[in-house]
Amino acid sequence: RAALDRATVLLSVTKGGKRIDNLWGSGGGQQSVKHLVKEIDMLLKEYLLSGDVLEAERCLQELEVPHFHHELVYEAIVMVLESTGEKTFKMILDLLKSLWRSSVITMDQMKRGYERVYREIPDINLDVPHSYSVLERFVEECFQAGIISKPLRGLCPSR
Repeated sequence: RAALDRATVLLSVTKGGKRIDNLWGSGGGQQSVKHLVKEIDMLLKEYLLSGDVLEAERCLQELEVPHFHHELVYEAIVMVLESTGEKTFKMILDLLKSLWRSSVITMDQMKRGYERVYREIPDINLDVPHSYSVLERFVEECFQAGIISKPLRGLCPSR
């Protein structure tokens, strides 16, 4: 009871509440999906401009939504499919490799992101005609880099 009373007092004090939010985090699960998708999209675009993997990693962690990291994987792969040059392909590969190695993105979140792309590739292909071949190449590169498993690579749809 004493702990609950103390917590109530701390949370009612504006500065104390903000300090506790900063220590424990309060943003992640409280943010709307629409807002998180927009934040992830901006994070990826900023990364493609700056090339700063560590900054992208920091920004992703600051969102405090490890259960939503599959969205970054999905959006990143879609950016690769929609791009025309090799630069985006290589940069996104490097980003995913770094996030995987640092364990910021878990195997489950990586898998969910890839599976979503696999499910939606027929629709993506309507807008981006070469998307199947780019996806196959990207999946193979990710497998070679150790980012995804052999079974996940095997699920990649082909035309």
